Amino acid sequence: MTDQQTPEIVKASLQQALVDLVDLSLQAKQAHWNVYGPQFRSVHLQLDEIVAELRLWSDDVAERLAALGEHPDGRAATVASTSAVEAYEAGSVASDKVVRQFAERLGTAADRIEGELPQLEVDLPTQDLLTGIAFGLRKQAWMFNASH
Repeated sequence: MTDQQTPEIVKASLQQALVDLVDLSLQAKQAHWNVYGPQFRSVHLQLDEIVAELRLWSDDVAERLAALGEHPDGRAATVASTSAVEAYEAGSVASDKVVRQFAERLGTAADRIEGELPQLEVDLPTQDLLTGIAFGLRKQAWMFNASH
């Protein structure tokens, strides 16, 4: 599939996934630095695990965009202005609240991706990539809920 043949929904879905994943990784790092409370250590470590996965997924999405002839845009200004992820608060956040926030944010990001999957049947590699990412997001949300 060349750039001229790539439907706009494919490009738009990948770009939205990219900025959402970058935003989630930044938010998880922010939470990692500012979490406190009785679950500090486990949440602190779990957030770093999630950051690593989010960065891998965002790289895969960006590379898929590039393979389709697009220019992935993960610049800070683009992420800040187009991410669909709820903004993260400044300052210290209690560990139980961080758990709830990230379980919700990860699940919401998976919902967004899954909502676009039927429209991506025109590009099965992209659909497959985003299906795997949505699965991973759900798994991480479940792990937050199950372990805390």
